[in-house]
Amino acid sequence: MENTSVQHASAQDKETVRSCPFDFAQQLEFDPQLKELLTEEPVSRIRMAYGEGEAWLVTRYEDVRTVTTDRRFSRSAVLGRDFPRMTPEPIVQAESINLMDPPASSRLRSLVAKSFTPRRVEQMREGTQRVVDRLLDGMEDEGSPADFVARVSSPLPLITICEALGIPEADRPWLRAHAMTMMNVGAAGKEDAVRAKAELRGYFTELTAERRRSPGEDLISTLATARDGDELLDDKELAVMAMVLLITGQDTTTYELGNIAYTLLTRPQLLKTLQAEPERLPRTIEELLRYIPFRKGVGIPRIALEDVELGGVAIKAGDVVHVSYLTANRDSAKFDRPDELDPDRPSIPHMTFGWGAHHCLGAPLATMELEVAFATLLARFPALRLDAEPEDIRWNTTSIWRYPLALPVTW
Repeated sequence: MENTSVQHASAQDKETVRSCPFDFAQQLEFDPQLKELLTEEPVSRIRMAYGEGEAWLVTRYEDVRTVTTDRRFSRSAVLGRDFPRMTPEPIVQAESINLMDPPASSRLRSLVAKSFTPRRVEQMREGTQRVVDRLLDGMEDEGSPADFVARVSSPLPLITICEALGIPEADRPWLRAHAMTMMNVGAAGKEDAVRAKAELRGYFTELTAERRRSPGEDLISTLATARDGDELLDDKELAVMAMVLLITGQDTTTYELGNIAYTLLTRPQLLKTLQAEPERLPRTIEELLRYIPFRKGVGIPRIALEDVELGGVAIKAGDVVHVSYLTANRDSAKFDRPDELDPDRPSIPHMTFGWGAHHCLGAPLATMELEVAFATLLARFPALRLDAEPEDIRWNTTSIWRYPLALPVTW
């Protein structure tokens, strides 16, 4: 992929500003532009497809950890700014925990974390197992070959998070379609994305108000009644939190189910090892999460609140700073042989679920879903294999996510 560079003169020095469309989507190959930045210019100046001005892109593991944990970098400071980004309409909401800094975010995280304790997630495992069994029953009944994406990876996370949130089954396809509209990167989709975000917010405003009046056993009811001392989530926070949980509770898991299945099916020896030694699955999933470039580019940036030197580069107060979890996961200073898939790594502290104050609170739920899905799949279909040549698999190219659109399997 050819990089486009322009010269940008600042008051103090001359910088190279890279045009970063982050549109590389060749199966699950690593974006060569990101690889080049990681190795040659780990703190670089970039322009993106949408938003005003320029931003810094931080790619090394330790530098990413600094930006995501250092109070001198603020998520909330992006509010009101047309910051450089991948989508025509910003995905985030003003009241979302994703745009809060500690200590404000700490209160919300404490309330939400009560819904994702190890005990609570373990209680959800039984329900997830029932959903997985039902979906695999349907796949088996349909007969070989079947599309793993249509039969398992697309419906499983949506059903799981909707059941956890207590969302009626009839509403789920509409919600899924709106969430996908918000993730598209095409400029022509801006109006649709704005409308989808507003309609989703309206839906969850009504639903959360209802749960607050009449709470049940679902996750929204738990959030509506959870207290941190005397603190409750207010109505706006509750509505936006439920919306964030719906979107984040299905997206990453949906796409990683397809990506992991593709990766295993194109590595028959690894597949056989896991079938023979299922106890190796949890650790292998952690390595797959590190290795697979599950999305393109970057997410929500931060703003430098004061001048900061990072990786030998002077970042000025007010500058927009993006981090790449993808490159952090491939940093040779952190991971030996980072471009190899090695389930026997001694340590796999990947950043696929983020880091610091914005590490995904639902990560234990996502990991549990992946474990249940693949443990059951490999046990029930010992002869599972891809029913197509790997190069013939079609991949998504229209959103920020990378995943197979269909994955024909036989057994």
